[in-house]
Amino acid sequence: MLTVTGARRVLVDPRTERDGDVVVDDGSDLETTLDASGCVVTSGLVNAHHHLLQTAFRTLPGTRGVPMADWLPTMAAAYARAGHDPELYGLAASAGAAEGLLSGVTTIADHHLNWPADATTDDTVVLAGATVDAVRGLGGRLVFVRGSARDDPEHAAASADAIAGRLLHERAVGGVDPDGRLQVAVGPAGVHSDGEATFRALGEVAAQHGLRRRTQANEQVDTAIALERYGRRPLDLLEEWGWLAPDVTIAHLCDVTADEVARLADAGVSATHAPGCDVPMGWGIAPVAALADAGIPVGLGTSGGGSNDAGHLLADGRLAMQVSALVGQQLPARQVLGMMTEGSAAGLGRPELGHLGAGSAGDLCVWDVSGVADAGVADPVGGLLWASPGRRPKHVVVGGRVVVRDHRLVTGDEREIAARLAERLARTPV
Repeated sequence: MLTVTGARRVLVDPRTERDGDVVVDDGSDLETTLDASGCVVTSGLVNAHHHLLQTAFRTLPGTRGVPMADWLPTMAAAYARAGHDPELYGLAASAGAAEGLLSGVTTIADHHLNWPADATTDDTVVLAGATVDAVRGLGGRLVFVRGSARDDPEHAAASADAIAGRLLHERAVGGVDPDGRLQVAVGPAGVHSDGEATFRALGEVAAQHGLRRRTQANEQVDTAIALERYGRRPLDLLEEWGWLAPDVTIAHLCDVTADEVARLADAGVSATHAPGCDVPMGWGIAPVAALADAGIPVGLGTSGGGSNDAGHLLADGRLAMQVSALVGQQLPARQVLGMMTEGSAAGLGRPELGHLGAGSAGDLCVWDVSGVADAGVADPVGGLLWASPGRRPKHVVVGGRVVVRDHRLVTGDEREIAARLAERLARTPV
Protein backbone atom coordinates (compact mmCIF):
# COMPACT_ATOMS: atom_id res chain seq x y z
CA MET A 1 0.00 0.00 0.00
CA LEU A 2 1.40 3.38 -1.04
CA THR A 3 0.24 6.61 0.58
CA VAL A 4 1.12 10.07 -0.74
CA THR A 5 0.62 12.53 2.10
CA GLY A 6 0.51 16.27 2.57
CA ALA A 7 -0.26 17.19 -1.02
CA ARG A 8 -1.03 20.85 -1.49
CA ARG A 9 -3.51 19.88 -4.15
CA VAL A 10 -4.48 16.63 -5.80
CA LEU A 11 -5.73 16.50 -9.37
CA VAL A 12 -8.18 13.66 -9.66
CA ASP A 13 -8.45 14.67 -13.30
CA PRO A 14 -7.97 17.99 -15.09
CA ARG A 15 -11.55 19.06 -14.25
CA THR A 16 -11.76 18.01 -10.61
CA GLU A 17 -9.41 19.09 -7.85
CA ARG A 18 -9.28 18.37 -4.14
CA ASP A 19 -6.87 18.52 -1.28
CA GLY A 20 -5.86 15.38 0.55
CA ASP A 21 -3.84 12.19 0.52
CA VAL A 22 -3.63 9.68 -2.31
CA VAL A 23 -3.68 5.99 -1.47
CA VAL A 24 -2.63 3.41 -4.07
CA ASP A 25 -3.10 -0.31 -3.52
CA ASP A 26 -0.28 -2.09 -5.33
CA GLY A 27 -1.31 -5.51 -4.07
CA SER A 28 1.56 -5.78 -1.59
CA ASP A 29 1.60 -5.80 2.21
CA LEU A 30 4.40 -3.22 2.35
CA GLU A 31 3.55 0.24 3.65
CA THR A 32 5.25 3.03 1.71
CA THR A 33 4.75 6.74 2.33
CA LEU A 34 5.82 9.63 0.10
CA ASP A 35 5.85 13.15 1.48
CA ALA A 36 4.11 15.52 -0.93
CA SER A 37 4.15 18.66 1.21
CA GLY A 38 4.27 21.73 -1.01
CA CYS A 39 3.52 19.60 -4.05
CA VAL A 40 0.91 19.06 -6.71
CA VAL A 41 -0.01 15.47 -7.51
CA THR A 42 -1.15 14.39 -10.97
CA SER A 43 -1.68 11.08 -12.64
CA GLY A 44 1.25 9.72 -14.59
CA LEU A 45 1.75 11.40 -17.96
CA VAL A 46 1.09 9.40 -21.14
CA ASN A 47 3.34 10.10 -24.13
CA ALA A 48 1.04 9.11 -26.96
CA HIS A 49 3.57 9.35 -29.79
CA HIS A 50 7.30 8.62 -29.58
CA HIS A 51 9.98 6.97 -31.72
CA LEU A 52 12.31 5.56 -29.06
CA LEU A 53 15.06 4.50 -31.47
CA GLN A 54 15.57 8.16 -32.37
CA THR A 55 16.75 8.82 -28.80
CA ALA A 56 20.14 7.65 -30.08
CA PHE A 57 20.14 10.13 -32.98
CA ARG A 58 19.55 13.64 -31.67
CA THR A 59 20.82 16.99 -33.03
CA LEU A 60 22.29 15.34 -36.11
CA PRO A 61 23.55 17.75 -38.79
CA GLY A 62 20.99 18.15 -41.53
CA THR A 63 17.98 17.30 -39.38
CA ARG A 64 16.89 20.70 -38.10
CA GLY A 65 14.29 22.82 -39.87
CA VAL A 66 14.52 20.94 -43.15
CA PRO A 67 11.80 19.55 -45.43
CA MET A 68 10.72 16.08 -44.41
CA ALA A 69 11.82 14.82 -47.83
CA ASP A 70 15.39 15.69 -46.77
CA TRP A 71 15.02 14.70 -43.13
CA LEU A 72 13.87 11.13 -43.76
CA PRO A 73 16.93 9.96 -45.77
CA THR A 74 19.31 11.71 -43.36
CA MET A 75 17.81 9.77 -40.45
CA ALA A 76 17.78 6.53 -42.46
CA ALA A 77 21.48 6.93 -43.23
CA ALA A 78 22.23 7.42 -39.52
CA TYR A 79 20.38 4.21 -38.65
CA ALA A 80 22.29 2.34 -41.35
CA ARG A 81 25.67 3.58 -40.08
CA ALA A 82 24.88 2.55 -36.51
CA GLY A 83 23.40 -0.78 -37.49
CA HIS A 84 20.18 -2.40 -36.34
CA ASP A 85 20.68 -4.84 -33.48
CA PRO A 86 18.98 -5.69 -30.17
CA GLU A 87 21.71 -3.96 -28.17
CA LEU A 88 21.16 -0.59 -29.85
CA TYR A 89 17.38 -0.92 -29.71
CA GLY A 90 17.49 -1.77 -26.02
CA LEU A 91 19.93 1.00 -25.09
CA ALA A 92 18.01 3.65 -27.05
CA ALA A 93 14.77 2.52 -25.44
CA SER A 94 16.37 2.56 -21.97
CA ALA A 95 17.56 6.13 -22.47
CA GLY A 96 14.19 7.25 -23.81
CA ALA A 97 12.24 5.51 -21.08
CA ALA A 98 14.52 6.84 -18.32
CA GLU A 99 14.21 10.35 -19.72
CA GLY A 100 10.45 9.91 -19.76
CA LEU A 101 10.16 8.62 -16.20
CA LEU A 102 12.39 11.40 -14.91
CA SER A 103 10.04 13.93 -16.53
CA GLY A 104 6.82 12.28 -15.35
CA VAL A 105 5.97 10.01 -18.29
CA THR A 106 4.78 6.64 -17.03
CA THR A 107 3.47 5.29 -20.36
CA ILE A 108 5.15 5.62 -23.77
CA ALA A 109 3.64 4.72 -27.13
CA ASP A 110 6.64 3.81 -29.30
CA HIS A 111 5.75 3.98 -33.00
CA HIS A 112 8.64 1.90 -34.32
CA LEU A 113 9.02 2.43 -38.06
CA ASN A 114 12.59 1.48 -38.95
CA TRP A 115 13.58 -2.15 -39.43
CA PRO A 116 16.64 -3.75 -41.07
CA ALA A 117 15.98 -4.42 -44.74
CA ASP A 118 17.06 -8.04 -44.43
CA ALA A 119 15.37 -8.77 -41.10
CA THR A 120 13.40 -11.99 -40.83
CA THR A 121 10.16 -12.19 -38.90
CA ASP A 122 12.07 -13.77 -36.02
CA ASP A 123 14.61 -10.93 -36.14
CA THR A 124 11.85 -8.34 -35.75
CA VAL A 125 10.45 -10.15 -32.73
CA VAL A 126 13.88 -10.08 -31.08
CA LEU A 127 14.33 -6.38 -31.85
CA ALA A 128 10.87 -5.54 -30.53
CA GLY A 129 11.56 -7.65 -27.46
CA ALA A 130 14.73 -5.68 -26.72
CA THR A 131 12.70 -2.47 -26.67
CA VAL A 132 10.00 -4.03 -24.51
CA ASP A 133 12.49 -5.45 -22.00
CA ALA A 134 14.30 -2.12 -21.69
CA VAL A 135 11.21 -0.09 -20.86
CA ARG A 136 9.66 -2.68 -18.57
CA GLY A 137 13.00 -3.18 -16.84
CA LEU A 138 12.90 0.45 -15.71
CA GLY A 139 9.33 0.10 -14.47
CA GLY A 140 7.55 2.00 -17.24
CA ARG A 141 4.59 1.04 -19.37
CA LEU A 142 5.10 0.56 -23.11
CA VAL A 143 2.77 0.55 -26.07
CA PHE A 144 4.83 -1.03 -28.82
CA VAL A 145 3.48 -0.02 -32.23
CA ARG A 146 4.73 -2.31 -34.97
CA GLY A 147 5.10 0.33 -37.60
CA SER A 148 5.97 0.23 -41.27
CA ALA A 149 7.76 2.61 -43.60
CA ARG A 150 7.91 1.21 -47.13
CA ASP A 151 8.03 -2.36 -45.79
CA ASP A 152 6.75 -5.24 -47.86
CA PRO A 153 3.07 -5.53 -46.83
CA GLU A 154 3.14 -9.28 -46.28
CA HIS A 155 6.37 -9.14 -44.30
CA ALA A 156 5.08 -6.27 -42.14
CA ALA A 157 1.90 -8.20 -41.40
CA ALA A 158 3.77 -11.42 -40.58
CA SER A 159 6.07 -9.48 -38.26
CA ALA A 160 3.18 -7.74 -36.50
CA ASP A 161 1.38 -11.06 -36.09
CA ALA A 162 4.50 -12.67 -34.60
CA ILE A 163 5.23 -9.74 -32.26
CA ALA A 164 1.67 -9.77 -30.92
CA GLY A 165 1.60 -13.56 -30.65
CA ARG A 166 4.97 -14.01 -28.95
CA LEU A 167 5.41 -10.91 -26.78
CA LEU A 168 1.92 -10.64 -25.36
CA HIS A 169 0.73 -12.92 -22.59
CA GLU A 170 -1.78 -15.54 -23.68
CA ARG A 171 -4.37 -13.82 -21.47
CA ALA A 172 -3.86 -10.44 -23.13
CA VAL A 173 -7.08 -8.64 -24.00
CA GLY A 174 -7.24 -5.95 -26.67
CA GLY A 175 -3.51 -6.17 -27.17
CA VAL A 176 -2.84 -5.37 -23.50
CA ASP A 177 -1.08 -7.75 -21.12
CA PRO A 178 -2.93 -8.56 -17.88
CA ASP A 179 -0.51 -6.43 -15.83
CA GLY A 180 -1.00 -3.46 -18.15
CA ARG A 181 2.74 -3.03 -18.66
CA LEU A 182 2.78 -3.94 -22.36
CA GLN A 183 0.39 -3.16 -25.18
CA VAL A 184 0.93 -3.98 -28.85
CA ALA A 185 -0.55 -1.97 -31.72
CA VAL A 186 0.08 -1.60 -35.46
CA GLY A 187 0.74 1.48 -37.52
CA PRO A 188 1.97 2.36 -41.02
CA ALA A 189 3.98 5.59 -41.09
CA GLY A 190 1.41 7.23 -43.35
CA VAL A 191 0.13 7.35 -46.91
CA HIS A 192 3.35 9.15 -47.90
CA SER A 193 5.31 5.91 -47.36
CA ASP A 194 2.86 3.00 -47.28
CA GLY A 195 0.21 2.00 -49.77
CA GLU A 196 -3.22 0.47 -49.49
CA ALA A 197 -1.87 -3.08 -49.30
CA THR A 198 0.13 -2.30 -46.15
CA PHE A 199 -2.73 -0.51 -44.43
CA ARG A 200 -5.10 -3.38 -45.17
CA ALA A 201 -2.61 -6.09 -44.19
CA LEU A 202 -1.82 -4.49 -40.84
CA GLY A 203 -5.49 -3.79 -40.33
CA GLU A 204 -6.20 -7.51 -40.68
CA VAL A 205 -3.58 -8.32 -38.03
CA ALA A 206 -5.15 -5.72 -35.74
CA ALA A 207 -8.58 -7.28 -36.20
CA GLN A 208 -7.23 -10.77 -35.56
CA HIS A 209 -5.52 -9.83 -32.28
CA GLY A 210 -7.82 -7.01 -31.17
CA LEU A 211 -5.06 -4.39 -31.49
CA ARG A 212 -5.37 -0.62 -31.73
CA ARG A 213 -4.31 1.04 -34.98
CA ARG A 214 -2.17 4.17 -35.26
CA THR A 215 -0.77 6.22 -38.11
CA GLN A 216 0.46 9.71 -39.02
CA ALA A 217 -1.29 12.08 -41.39
CA ASN A 218 -1.49 15.62 -42.75
CA GLU A 219 1.94 16.96 -42.14
CA GLN A 220 3.19 18.95 -45.14
CA VAL A 221 4.96 16.05 -46.83
CA ASP A 222 2.06 13.67 -46.24
CA THR A 223 -0.44 15.98 -47.92
CA ALA A 224 1.91 16.90 -50.77
CA ILE A 225 2.82 13.30 -51.61
CA ALA A 226 -0.79 12.11 -51.39
CA LEU A 227 -1.89 14.81 -53.82
CA GLU A 228 1.00 14.11 -56.19
CA ARG A 229 0.75 10.32 -56.07
CA TYR A 230 -2.99 9.79 -55.76
CA GLY A 231 -4.56 13.14 -56.57
CA ARG A 232 -6.29 12.99 -53.19
CA ARG A 233 -5.73 14.16 -49.64
CA PRO A 234 -4.47 11.74 -46.96
CA LEU A 235 -7.73 11.43 -45.04
CA ASP A 236 -9.58 10.54 -48.26
CA LEU A 237 -7.23 7.61 -48.69
CA LEU A 238 -7.39 6.54 -45.04
CA GLU A 239 -11.17 6.50 -45.20
CA GLU A 240 -11.16 4.41 -48.39
CA TRP A 241 -8.63 1.99 -46.90
CA GLY A 242 -10.67 1.46 -43.74
CA TRP A 243 -8.51 3.55 -41.41
CA LEU A 244 -11.01 6.13 -40.18
CA ALA A 245 -12.59 4.24 -37.30
CA PRO A 246 -12.90 4.36 -33.49
CA ASP A 247 -9.87 2.08 -32.98
CA VAL A 248 -7.59 4.43 -34.95
CA THR A 249 -5.45 7.26 -33.59
CA ILE A 250 -3.81 9.72 -35.99
CA ALA A 251 -0.77 11.79 -35.06
CA HIS A 252 0.11 15.29 -36.27
CA LEU A 253 -2.95 16.46 -38.29
CA CYS A 254 -1.37 19.85 -38.93
CA ASP A 255 -3.06 20.49 -42.27
CA VAL A 256 -6.76 19.68 -41.85
CA THR A 257 -9.82 21.50 -43.15
CA ALA A 258 -13.01 22.13 -41.21
CA ASP A 259 -14.74 19.43 -43.25
CA GLU A 260 -11.98 16.96 -42.45
CA VAL A 261 -12.26 17.72 -38.74
CA ALA A 262 -15.96 16.91 -38.94
CA ARG A 263 -15.21 13.65 -40.77
CA LEU A 264 -12.70 12.61 -38.13
CA ALA A 265 -15.23 13.32 -35.40
CA ASP A 266 -17.98 11.38 -37.18
CA ALA A 267 -15.63 8.40 -37.60
CA GLY A 268 -14.73 8.36 -33.89
CA VAL A 269 -11.00 8.77 -34.57
CA SER A 270 -8.61 9.98 -31.85
CA ALA A 271 -5.82 12.48 -32.47
CA THR A 272 -2.33 13.08 -31.12
CA HIS A 273 -0.74 16.52 -31.11
CA ALA A 274 3.08 16.62 -31.46
CA PRO A 275 4.13 20.29 -31.38
CA GLY A 276 7.66 19.55 -30.16
CA CYS A 277 8.27 17.89 -33.52
CA ASP A 278 6.04 19.82 -35.91
CA VAL A 279 6.76 23.39 -34.78
CA PRO A 280 10.58 23.48 -34.80
CA MET A 281 10.71 21.53 -38.03
CA GLY A 282 8.25 23.91 -39.68
CA TRP A 283 5.82 21.14 -40.49
CA GLY A 284 2.74 22.92 -39.13
CA ILE A 285 0.52 23.27 -36.06
CA ALA A 286 -2.50 21.08 -35.43
CA PRO A 287 -5.72 23.06 -34.72
CA VAL A 288 -6.19 21.41 -31.35
CA ALA A 289 -9.03 23.65 -30.18
CA ALA A 290 -11.05 22.86 -33.31
CA LEU A 291 -10.38 19.13 -32.95
CA ALA A 292 -11.42 19.14 -29.29
CA ASP A 293 -14.48 21.29 -29.93
CA ALA A 294 -15.60 18.70 -32.49
CA GLY A 295 -15.48 16.04 -29.78
CA ILE A 296 -12.27 14.36 -30.93
CA PRO A 297 -10.13 13.01 -28.06
CA VAL A 298 -6.72 14.68 -28.38
CA GLY A 299 -3.58 13.32 -26.76
CA LEU A 300 -0.06 14.70 -26.65
CA GLY A 301 3.19 13.14 -27.85
CA THR A 302 6.78 14.24 -28.13
CA SER A 303 7.54 12.33 -31.33
CA GLY A 304 11.14 11.16 -31.61
CA GLY A 305 14.53 12.57 -30.80
CA GLY A 306 15.36 12.99 -34.47
CA SER A 307 12.87 15.85 -34.80
CA ASN A 308 12.30 16.94 -31.20
CA ASP A 309 15.65 16.21 -29.49
CA ALA A 310 13.84 15.76 -26.17
CA GLY A 311 11.29 13.46 -24.58
CA HIS A 312 9.93 15.95 -22.04
CA LEU A 313 6.16 15.81 -22.43
CA LEU A 314 5.40 18.55 -19.92
CA ALA A 315 7.64 20.95 -21.83
CA ASP A 316 5.82 20.09 -25.03
CA GLY A 317 2.53 20.78 -23.24
CA ARG A 318 3.84 24.27 -22.54
CA LEU A 319 4.76 24.64 -26.20
CA ALA A 320 1.27 23.47 -27.20
CA MET A 321 -0.22 26.31 -25.15
CA GLN A 322 2.22 28.85 -26.58
CA VAL A 323 1.51 28.12 -30.24
CA SER A 324 -2.20 27.29 -29.97
CA ALA A 325 -3.34 30.88 -30.45
CA LEU A 326 -1.67 30.92 -33.88
CA VAL A 327 -4.26 28.46 -35.23
CA GLY A 328 -7.29 28.95 -32.99
CA GLN A 329 -8.24 29.51 -29.38
CA GLN A 330 -5.59 29.67 -26.67
CA LEU A 331 -5.45 26.30 -24.93
CA PRO A 332 -5.78 26.54 -21.13
CA ALA A 333 -3.37 24.64 -18.90
CA ARG A 334 -5.98 22.25 -17.54
CA GLN A 335 -7.01 21.22 -21.03
CA VAL A 336 -3.41 20.54 -22.01
CA LEU A 337 -2.83 18.59 -18.82
CA GLY A 338 -5.90 16.58 -19.79
CA MET A 339 -4.38 15.94 -23.22
CA MET A 340 -1.20 14.46 -21.76
CA THR A 341 -3.16 12.26 -19.35
CA GLU A 342 -6.74 11.24 -20.16
CA GLY A 343 -6.57 12.37 -23.79
CA SER A 344 -3.52 10.26 -24.57
CA ALA A 345 -4.97 7.33 -22.63
CA ALA A 346 -8.21 7.51 -24.63
CA GLY A 347 -6.28 7.22 -27.88
CA LEU A 348 -4.66 4.05 -26.55
CA GLY A 349 -7.99 2.59 -25.46
CA ARG A 350 -6.72 2.59 -21.86
CA PRO A 351 -9.37 4.05 -19.50
CA GLU A 352 -7.36 2.98 -16.44
CA LEU A 353 -4.55 5.39 -17.32
CA GLY A 354 -4.42 9.17 -17.05
CA HIS A 355 -6.46 9.74 -13.88
CA LEU A 356 -6.35 9.22 -10.13
CA GLY A 357 -9.97 8.23 -9.63
CA ALA A 358 -11.60 4.88 -9.02
CA GLY A 359 -10.28 2.16 -11.31
CA SER A 360 -7.00 3.90 -12.01
CA ALA A 361 -3.82 1.96 -12.66
CA GLY A 362 -1.98 3.62 -9.77
CA ASP A 363 0.35 5.81 -11.84
CA LEU A 364 1.10 9.24 -10.40
CA CYS A 365 3.59 12.09 -10.30
CA VAL A 366 4.41 14.35 -7.36
CA TRP A 367 5.52 17.82 -8.49
CA ASP A 368 7.26 20.18 -6.04
CA VAL A 369 5.82 23.67 -6.53
CA SER A 370 7.40 25.27 -3.43
CA GLY A 371 10.59 26.60 -5.03
CA VAL A 372 11.53 29.92 -6.54
CA ALA A 373 10.42 28.84 -10.04
CA ASP A 374 6.86 28.83 -8.69
CA ALA A 375 7.16 31.98 -6.58
CA GLY A 376 4.27 34.33 -7.28
CA VAL A 377 2.26 31.68 -9.12
CA ALA A 378 -1.43 32.22 -8.35
CA ASP A 379 -2.65 28.94 -9.84
CA PRO A 380 -0.38 25.97 -9.03
CA VAL A 381 -2.00 23.88 -11.75
CA GLY A 382 -1.46 26.51 -14.41
CA GLY A 383 2.02 27.11 -13.02
CA LEU A 384 2.80 23.44 -13.32
CA LEU A 385 2.91 23.91 -17.10
CA TRP A 386 3.70 27.59 -17.54
CA ALA A 387 6.47 27.94 -14.96
CA SER A 388 9.81 26.09 -14.99
CA PRO A 389 9.87 24.63 -18.54
CA GLY A 390 12.35 21.90 -17.61
CA ARG A 391 10.46 20.84 -14.51
CA ARG A 392 11.05 17.32 -13.19
CA PRO A 393 8.76 15.52 -10.77
CA LYS A 394 9.95 14.84 -7.23
CA HIS A 395 8.45 11.34 -7.18
CA VAL A 396 6.98 9.06 -9.87
CA VAL A 397 4.92 5.95 -9.20
CA VAL A 398 3.89 3.29 -11.73
CA GLY A 399 1.31 0.75 -10.66
CA GLY A 400 2.01 1.50 -7.01
CA ARG A 401 5.78 1.05 -7.44
CA VAL A 402 8.05 4.04 -6.81
CA VAL A 403 10.32 4.41 -9.84
CA VAL A 404 11.57 7.97 -9.18
CA ARG A 405 12.20 9.18 -5.64
CA ASP A 406 13.53 12.64 -4.77
CA HIS A 407 14.20 13.37 -8.44
CA ARG A 408 16.37 10.28 -8.90
CA LEU A 409 15.65 7.15 -10.88
CA VAL A 410 15.15 4.22 -8.52
CA THR A 411 15.14 1.50 -11.17
CA GLY A 412 18.39 2.38 -12.92
CA ASP A 413 21.37 4.72 -13.06
CA GLU A 414 20.72 7.43 -15.63
CA ARG A 415 24.41 8.22 -16.08
CA GLU A 416 25.21 4.58 -16.69
CA ILE A 417 22.37 4.34 -19.21
CA ALA A 418 23.68 7.38 -21.08
CA ALA A 419 27.26 6.11 -21.00
CA ARG A 420 26.31 2.69 -22.34
CA LEU A 421 24.42 4.24 -25.25
CA ALA A 422 27.34 6.55 -26.03
CA GLU A 423 29.75 3.60 -26.01
CA ARG A 424 27.52 1.62 -28.37
CA LEU A 425 27.19 4.51 -30.81
CA ALA A 426 30.98 4.96 -30.84
CA ARG A 427 31.48 1.33 -31.69
CA THR A 428 31.10 0.03 -35.26
CA PRO A 429 28.61 -2.84 -35.26
CA VAL A 430 29.93 -6.29 -36.09
